[in-house]
Amino acid sequence: MSTELPPVAPEVLAEAVENLTARLRKKLDAATEGCAAGAVLEAEGTVTLRFGEDALVTLRPGPAGTIATADQATCSCLLAPRCLHRAAALGAAPLADTPPEPAAEPDPGPAAAPTAAAADPTGSTEPAASAAPAGPVGATVPATPALTAAQLRAAGALWHVAAEALAAGVTAGGAVVQAELLRAAHTARLAGLIRAEAAALRVVRGLRAAREHRAGQRLGDLTDAFRELLHTAGLLAAGSADPALTGTARRAYAPGGSLQVHGLCREPVLSATGYGGVVTHLLAADGTPYSVSDVRPGGLARARGAGSASVALGGATLDHAGLARGGLRIVGATVSAEGRLGAGRGVRATPLPGSAWTEQPAARLFARPAAEAVAALLADPDAAESTLLGCDVTVVGAVGEHLLVRETRPDAPLLRLLPAHPHPELAHTENLRRIASYPGLQLRVLGRPDLDRTATLRPVAVGPVPGAEHTLRLPEEWLGRADLGYDRLQGAHFPQGAAAPVPLPAAEGPDPLADSPLWRVRRLLETGVAGGRRAVAEAARGTESLAGASYAPLRRAGLTAAAELAAALAAEADRRPRDVFGRLADPSPDGYAWAWLAAATHLAAAERCLIAASWAASPSAVPVSGR
Repeated sequence: MSTELPPVAPEVLAEAVENLTARLRKKLDAATEGCAAGAVLEAEGTVTLRFGEDALVTLRPGPAGTIATADQATCSCLLAPRCLHRAAALGAAPLADTPPEPAAEPDPGPAAAPTAAAADPTGSTEPAASAAPAGPVGATVPATPALTAAQLRAAGALWHVAAEALAAGVTAGGAVVQAELLRAAHTARLAGLIRAEAAALRVVRGLRAAREHRAGQRLGDLTDAFRELLHTAGLLAAGSADPALTGTARRAYAPGGSLQVHGLCREPVLSATGYGGVVTHLLAADGTPYSVSDVRPGGLARARGAGSASVALGGATLDHAGLARGGLRIVGATVSAEGRLGAGRGVRATPLPGSAWTEQPAARLFARPAAEAVAALLADPDAAESTLLGCDVTVVGAVGEHLLVRETRPDAPLLRLLPAHPHPELAHTENLRRIASYPGLQLRVLGRPDLDRTATLRPVAVGPVPGAEHTLRLPEEWLGRADLGYDRLQGAHFPQGAAAPVPLPAAEGPDPLADSPLWRVRRLLETGVAGGRRAVAEAARGTESLAGASYAPLRRAGLTAAAELAAALAAEADRRPRDVFGRLADPSPDGYAWAWLAAATHLAAAERCLIAASWAASPSAVPVSGR
C-alpha cells in the first residue's frame, strides 16, 4: 500500500517549478509520474521519496498536515532546492486548499469561530462571493470601488496564463503549465481576487485529474472550469470591479437580530478536497432560508458522523439530527450573505418544537410548480447551488441511472432523480434504489435541481404526500420526512400492496438538451480542452467544411449565432501567422481564448434555456431540433 503524500500549498509548488532550468522543466512530467509510489511514511508524519542513490526528498508537513512553506520540502542532492527531485515530489502531491480565514463576526472582542468552513452543501470549497452592500429604502448605495493597479496586473497575468493553458489543452498541460497557473493564481489572491484564484485552482485540479485518467473525471467539468476562469479573469482584466467577480475569502457575518427558524432536513457534505461534515437546512417564518453547517477536514468518516454531532450555535442543546426536525429561537443572530448562521459570542439559541412539512413555513415550498421555482433559480444561478425546491411526485420506475418520477400536476414532465451525492458509503443511492422498486408510490420530495441536466432533481429528503393512500409510512419520531443521506428506508416504511399500475416508458422520452444540435458546439469546445488549439485546427481542416454539413443542423434549428461562433473559433484556431521572413510563427493565444470563451458562453446560455424548457412542459411538448 503506497503512502499518501501530504497536500502542498499551490504557491510552494509554483516556486519549485519556477526555479528549475529550462532543461529540467522538460523532464518534470516524466519525473513526476509514478514517483509517489515509492513514498515512505516516517516518524511524526514525515514522508520521504528516494530518487536514485544520492537523492532523498523529505516532506515535513506542518501542524495542519500540509506543506505550507518551501523549507518543509528538502532534497539531499547537490542541486537542491533548485532540483528536479524536489519539484517532482511536490508535483506528485495533491494541492492543498487555501486555509479559510475566520469569519468576521460583528461581536466586539474575540468571538467563537462558526463551524461553517468554506465549503458548501455541494462539496465545493470555493470562497463566497461578496454581496453588494444593501441599505434602507431611499439610501444611497456607495459606488463600487475601482480595481487597483495591482489587481489589474494580476488579472491580466492570469488571463494570459489561462489562455496559454487553454491553447495547450490537457495533452500539453503538464506540470509546467499547471505551475504557471498556480503562480498567477497566488498573485491574484494576494491582490484580493479570490474568485479568480479559486477558478484557477479548479482548472489545475481538473488538468491533473484528466492527465491521470482518474475515475469520475468529466471533460465537460474541465470545460466549464476553463469557461469560468477565462470569464472571470477577462472581465477583471478589462477593469470590471463587480464584487461578484472579485469575491471574498471570509464569510462576513452581519447582525440578524432575533430569528425563529424551523428545520427542513440535513445532508452530508463530502468534497473532493478532503472536507466532510453536515449542513442542516432551516426556514424562517417568512420563508427565508438559513443553514447551519459543520464542515471540516475529515472526509467520509466525518461526513457520516457529523449528522448526529452537536450544533455549536449559541449554547443550543441540539444535535444536527434534532435540529433538522426541530427549530431554534435565536437572539443576537449573525448571518452571512449566503444565509449561514454564525456562532458569535453574543448569540443565544433556544430549541423549539419541530413542525411538519404540511405546516408553514415548509408547506409553501411545495405550493408552486417546480417549473416556476426552477425558472427563478435560472434567473439567479449563484443562488441555485444552495436552494432547495419541493414537489409532490409519483414514482414511475428506474431507467438506467435515473429514477423517473412525474410531478402530480397536469401536463407535468418526467423528472429524473439522481443521488445528491453518489458515494456508495452514503445512503442516497441505496434509498433511491429502494424507492424505485415501488412504482406508483407517491412522494413529497425536497431537493436541489441540477441545472446542468434536463429536468433533473437531486433529492436530499423525502416524505409522505398528505392524503395519499400509497405513500411512505415513516416513524412518528421522524416527523414526516427522511433525510436520504442519513436515514435508511426499510421495507416497513413503504405501503403494503401494489399501487395503481404506472406504465414505464420504453425510453426516458425526448431530451431537448441531448437531442439538440448544440452538442456539435460542445464537442468542438471539449476537443479544444482535451487536445488544445491544434486539435481544434485539425477539426477545422477535416472533411466537412465549416460552412457546409458540419454546422448546417445548427442553422436549420435557428441556432445561427452558435454556428457562427463555432466557425469563428475553428478559423481562429487554424490561423497561422508568418513573420517578416515568411516563416510560421506561434500565434498569440489571446484571440483564440476570446473566440473559445465567446462560443462557450453562448453555449451555456443556450443550454440553460433548453433545461428551463424541460421543466416547464411534458416531453411531448418540448421542441426537439434535428441533430
